[in-house]
Amino acid sequence: MKQLPNILTLANLFCGALALVFILQSPGFIASYNGEDYMITVPPPICQAVVLIGIAAVFDFFDGLAARLLKVQSPMGRELDSLADVVTFGVAPGMILYQLLRSAYMMQPGAMEVSLVNVAVALLLPCFAAYRLARFNLDERQTQHFIGVPTPAVGLLVASFPLILLYNSAGLAPWLQRVWVLYALIALLCFLMVCNLPFFSLKLKRLSWKENRLRYLFLLLTLLAIPLLKWAAVPFAFALYVALSLGKHFFSPGPE
Repeated sequence: MKQLPNILTLANLFCGALALVFILQSPGFIASYNGEDYMITVPPPICQAVVLIGIAAVFDFFDGLAARLLKVQSPMGRELDSLADVVTFGVAPGMILYQLLRSAYMMQPGAMEVSLVNVAVALLLPCFAAYRLARFNLDERQTQHFIGVPTPAVGLLVASFPLILLYNSAGLAPWLQRVWVLYALIALLCFLMVCNLPFFSLKLKRLSWKENRLRYLFLLLTLLAIPLLKWAAVPFAFALYVALSLGKHFFSPGPE
């Protein structure tokens, strides 16, 4: 039983590595616009990769929970968790962004002349994710809250993009096929991961409203958004998480 948390962490890593295999085997997105409808063909391997990232997130949640319940938290488990996360929530989402950028450039004139450097910008995401995870392992301040947005939150956000494209949730699909939007997202996500701003943790130590009002508000609004926004509820939840965290930091500082 002592190895259960590490087994769950390795399951996270396995899913992340397998997601990479699917992404690398996938053809590009195909987008078309006939003046009335915006259609995007999302290759099935990308969707399979998204499912694997989602499964990996479940393993990532339960490995920490198992370690706490079994009281077997260790420096090795901490390092192993970060190594798994950088693959699953850093490299795999970075490759999804790479495919999205490639697709966005293919819709522009002179697409065949686009340099590899233009799309390789997407790989900054795993670089910043690795930096954020390394800092997390050394930063003793991050016990009650996070400094910078957690890497899994960024990874799940990016993993939602192919599903938003597939179903055009909330009409966001055309925006995810614009080069400047993707560049802006990459820059913003990289900054949020390594910034020195505090972001609240979703872990509940007690169930009281007073101690967890921010967490309960976040969960309530996210649940209400799901039937309205479908897959666009994921970027909504991410934006809400950032807004609530920054709002608390700048307007209501104090323990949470």
